[in-house]
Amino acid sequence: MSLHKDQRVGVFVDVQNMYYSAKQLYHSKVNYTNILNSATAGRKLIRAITYVIKADVKDEKDFFDALEKIGFEVKQKDLQVFFGGAKKGDWDVGIAMDVMRLAAKLDVIVLVSGDGDFKDLLNHAKALGCRAEVIAFGKTASSRLKEEADHFIDMDKDKKFLIQKRRRRTKKSSNNKKSSSKNGSSNKKSSKKKSSGNKSSKRKSSSRKSSRRKSSKRRSRRNDDHVSMLQKLNMDQPNPEQKEDKKDKKKK
Repeated sequence: MSLHKDQRVGVFVDVQNMYYSAKQLYHSKVNYTNILNSATAGRKLIRAITYVIKADVKDEKDFFDALEKIGFEVKQKDLQVFFGGAKKGDWDVGIAMDVMRLAAKLDVIVLVSGDGDFKDLLNHAKALGCRAEVIAFGKTASSRLKEEADHFIDMDKDKKFLIQKRRRRTKKSSNNKKSSSKNGSSNKKSSKKKSSGNKSSKRKSSSRKSSRRKSSKRRSRRNDDHVSMLQKLNMDQPNPEQKEDKKDKKKK
């Protein structure tokens, strides 16, 4: 039996199995909205039932109300506590009875559970002419259950079946980020100004040094010229002792 939009679909969700599988594998919770959307797949939804165990915890009622708003019928059962502290709470018999009771009004039965005890239930549903589909986590689902199903949707392969945790950003952190960015930009600007100032001061000092060197060179050149001139003058002008010697020679 292939999929088509006129098929009548019944969805049966083992909430306890889903809860522990998601917690064990991903430390997360199940997104039942996306489960229902994948189960119906655009077909006619006749019944969608979730089976829950009451544990008398804080947010339990809010969770049940949320399931009803999504479109599920919520069936509740109290957790049984036996003598000695043993506890029991499962819907295996209740789910099987509802599937067999509604099978005549359905074309497709979608079981949302990985419990291998439902293998025979799927076999009976198929014998009544229904298409048997299973939605579960492939890592924890029974291999016998997957083999018995006409179609299996592995929840491990799509993150949409889990509720993603959202990280809340506080205003303080955003303000701190803004202030840090501003400080960083101002520091960059000041560092740029300092670097430009240092560069200009270095240029000025280098220009001063070069001018000093040029002036010293000019002075040295002038001194050299002056010395050379003095030397020439000394060479041109004869020594007075030499003049007297010449005069004495002439007299003789």
